[in-house]
Amino acid sequence: MEKEVGNAGSSLTYNILFSCPFGLSQQQLSVVFDDSYDRIPHSDTNLENSISEIWDQRVQKNGSLFNGKKFRYGGYSQKSGDGSKQESYVCLHLGLTDYRTFVGTNLNPSWEKFLVASEDDPTQCQHTSSPLGNGGIVETSDKKIVVLERSNNVGEFPGHFVFPGGHPEPQDVGIDTHKYSKDSEDSELVNKKASREMFESIIREVVEEIGVPTTSLSDPVFIGISRRVLNVRPAIFFFIKCSIESKEIHQLYSKAQDGYESTQLYTVSMIEVEQMTAKMPGCHQGGFALYKLMVEASKKK
Repeated sequence: MEKEVGNAGSSLTYNILFSCPFGLSQQQLSVVFDDSYDRIPHSDTNLENSISEIWDQRVQKNGSLFNGKKFRYGGYSQKSGDGSKQESYVCLHLGLTDYRTFVGTNLNPSWEKFLVASEDDPTQCQHTSSPLGNGGIVETSDKKIVVLERSNNVGEFPGHFVFPGGHPEPQDVGIDTHKYSKDSEDSELVNKKASREMFESIIREVVEEIGVPTTSLSDPVFIGISRRVLNVRPAIFFFIKCSIESKEIHQLYSKAQDGYESTQLYTVSMIEVEQMTAKMPGCHQGGFALYKLMVEASKKK
């Protein structure tokens, strides 16, 4: 495992916050869910007030907007024994945020004003919502990678190429407040639920977005954390094998539950994905960089 942070002067559109090229199983990735990882309000009152102003403007234009709860990324810690896969563990530090605060901080036209001058990522982003996204690098049985082209109707990056993904959902595992996190027994249960949701949510997103059955997918392995430079948006990435060939996946995609979010599915080689990255959001470019590190590591085994 390694940590790699992009240089401040770099032209990269992403930072790799954490990379584990050999992949981690569900047993090796844990979560600590605590209000200490929640967003800290900014001292600038006008900047804070702009959050509700921007949200109100959005709602006026689109009355169907829903202010759902999201896990907030607050950093990670790691424990490695002898450096082997079996001895490696990562713990995600997660708080609670919501879509309204994401729109008002990370997507604020003045989003950079929310940042703190620091080399430490959680400190730099302590005033932003930073909801944790996810993405899955799905490899078909004929060794192709699944890439989606986003619809022009989506809010972020319309028409761009992305890997299947979305967000782990706190409310899907019964988490909507911090009221349980102070009792030790309840806290342990909540942490386990949140940890499980990291893996279950990416399977759910893949099934809903490309239409393949759950039974065709391998257990996801966690390969790292990427953060988009624009809007400092973080996402965790997983590698998943699918037992179905590309041709059949294209047929299944036509009936996908969340097919409206994308207009086309591609099953392409690694070289072709490389060519598509120029039209990917930064966090997904970072996801592909994490996948390449995994491929390189597997060749050295």
